[in-house]
Amino acid sequence: MMPIYLIMLTLIAACDNTQLGQAEVKKQMQTNDKNVKYATAVLAGGCFWCVEADLKKLPGVKDVLSGYAGGQGKNPTYENYTRLGHIEAVEVYYDPGEISYADILDYFLRHIDPTDEGGQFADRGNGYRPAIFYQTEEEKNIAQKLFGELDQSGKFSRPVAVALMKHTAFYPAEEYHQDYAAKNPMHYGAYRVGSGREGFLRQTWPDNVCPLPRRQKQDRTKGTGNLKKKLSPLQYEVTQLGGTEPPFANEYFDNKREGIYVDVVSGEPLFSSQDKYDSGSGWPSFSRVLEPANIVERQDKSFGMIRTEVRSKKADSHLGHLFPDGPQPTGMRYCVNSAALRFVAKEDLAREGYGDYLKLFEKK
Repeated sequence: MMPIYLIMLTLIAACDNTQLGQAEVKKQMQTNDKNVKYATAVLAGGCFWCVEADLKKLPGVKDVLSGYAGGQGKNPTYENYTRLGHIEAVEVYYDPGEISYADILDYFLRHIDPTDEGGQFADRGNGYRPAIFYQTEEEKNIAQKLFGELDQSGKFSRPVAVALMKHTAFYPAEEYHQDYAAKNPMHYGAYRVGSGREGFLRQTWPDNVCPLPRRQKQDRTKGTGNLKKKLSPLQYEVTQLGGTEPPFANEYFDNKREGIYVDVVSGEPLFSSQDKYDSGSGWPSFSRVLEPANIVERQDKSFGMIRTEVRSKKADSHLGHLFPDGPQPTGMRYCVNSAALRFVAKEDLAREGYGDYLKLFEKK
């Protein structure tokens, strides 16, 4: 039987067979940006949905396109790219003044299985093999140095098997593949977990599910030294850098205990378990805010969409986004990262200074 994620992909493809669409427009826009000279990196690490979504979290990355590279035929499609010798890949547009090529490769190698040359996780075959498409000898040398460091680290029992290939051409994939994680969070979350990728990353890097580059020299925030010590790397990435944790593989998405959720940085009361519900998105979802004065809403135009970002008032932590598709009577869905929250159970409210909220859980 065909895997469920392939069945979903086939249905989606049948509904939208546009070849380039916004991907071509974005590529042209970035190439002509006169204010910043963006560099590019072309990488392959299995399903391009996942590689694209992970790399978009990096500070200094302008955009990431899903597509095909490494083959001989021109203008490949999802139906024929493997026959033409291509691999699912991404093209990363980044500002070299904010992040280096080495930073990007370092991060990339820790979001794939670099020892698997036969594919990645549930996706097998040449079309899913990992590869770095270098454009200069300097980029090739940087990749080889990182390979050597990873082999010597003893992290894996097998040697690095990522192919090093001279970059020739990159072809953007069909429009329905672009920004797939953002446009189809439920399908993407189910695929990412079901394919085995998420479990592998959490097991391999247990203290840092989405590690930022260890070589990154420039911190875009100021005065946050104490926060880096207080927060886990994922909590810091989400609250301070606007990152997004994986769906279905986070602490509170399935938490059904009674209590309140407070800002992980400041302790501001934000949400109540009484307003929490299962939205199917894979992230904690709430139909209303516990203390509206503690929430700030801002317009978010990232990833080519217009959304409403939700932040905490006192700590200015990035929490998540607000959507108008929640249950009645509010009709709203506050989609929040677990990493931005700390749960205080009902029985601990008084002890932790939140005793005023005990009345919420008194039986009527």
